Amino acid sequence: MLVFGAPSCISDPGFLAQLKTRFPASQSVLCSTSGEIMGDRVFDDSAVVTAIGFDHTTIRPAMTNIRQHNNSYDAGRYLMEQLQPGDPSTIFILSDGTKVNGTELAAGLSDSNPRNIPVTGGLAGDATRFLKTLVGLNDMPAEGNIVAIGFYGNRLHIGHGSFGGWDEFGHERVITRSNKNVLYELNGRNALDLYKEYLGPYVDELPGSALLFPLSLRVNGSGQNLVRTILSIDEKEKSMTFAGNLPEGGKVRLMKANFDKLIDGSATAARHTFEPLRHQPDLAILISCVGRRLVLQHRIDEEVQAAKDIFGDGTIISGFYSYGEISPLQDQSSCELHNQTMTITTFSES
Repeated sequence: MLVFGAPSCISDPGFLAQLKTRFPASQSVLCSTSGEIMGDRVFDDSAVVTAIGFDHTTIRPAMTNIRQHNNSYDAGRYLMEQLQPGDPSTIFILSDGTKVNGTELAAGLSDSNPRNIPVTGGLAGDATRFLKTLVGLNDMPAEGNIVAIGFYGNRLHIGHGSFGGWDEFGHERVITRSNKNVLYELNGRNALDLYKEYLGPYVDELPGSALLFPLSLRVNGSGQNLVRTILSIDEKEKSMTFAGNLPEGGKVRLMKANFDKLIDGSATAARHTFEPLRHQPDLAILISCVGRRLVLQHRIDEEVQAAKDIFGDGTIISGFYSYGEISPLQDQSSCELHNQTMTITTFSES
């Protein structure tokens, strides 16, 4: 059972009791959201419950809490080591979105993954409050939890796709001073002051307006970029805190919203999932960033509809709006943390 819901819904003891009564033999994974996806619609203050059964595939979930580890990297390594025996065909992960560093979690998962098992998933949400997120396994969800589900069997077919749709503009600049996900300087200049120069009339609406202008990050000469969303600014320290790490030496460009390209990006992510499968999937799990939701506003259903139009009526669709998405880059095996993307994982059995 995958349960994506508002924190108030999934933390209700009566709701969890109903789940256990109706599906007593199932493994239930619960994750708080910034909006729920079912079919071609987006909902608020609800819970979307997806019951999944397999004929030839077994599952094994593992859970840990960030407080049990020195850092998020170690938590990722621990979960991968728990699930590797038995040779899983894929791993799906749902993590706390406020206490866990998603970049380090993804790095820990990748560095302890010698067989290049595909890893996808996302970080839990808390509407637009950014206060606390909840994840749970067969029990009341709580802060700091990370749940990874291993899928075992050679008849399971997985597809994954992740795409943004933002427009880049301005010069590419080098990160000259940062500390994990806190950015201080670009090209030796104060990053916050430089960022404000580009915002124009939006500067008075910071930090909320930052969701309209994320950064595109290129690391180690890679031809593919990651998107990083600004969570907060510190006027005293003249710094910006992002939803993912920005390593020194990386190169960034500003981005701005293009509404039609964001919606088309959802269809592109859906099409990418077909490349390894070459047939219609049974289930598609959509995880999209809360920043996209705040930008698209009343057009938000359109990005879900765009994915559904690619899959057709034969694919069940569920998902949620997140504080970060986890997926491999399209031509690589290691997973990465993404921001401001539509990330889709598809499942089918032969």
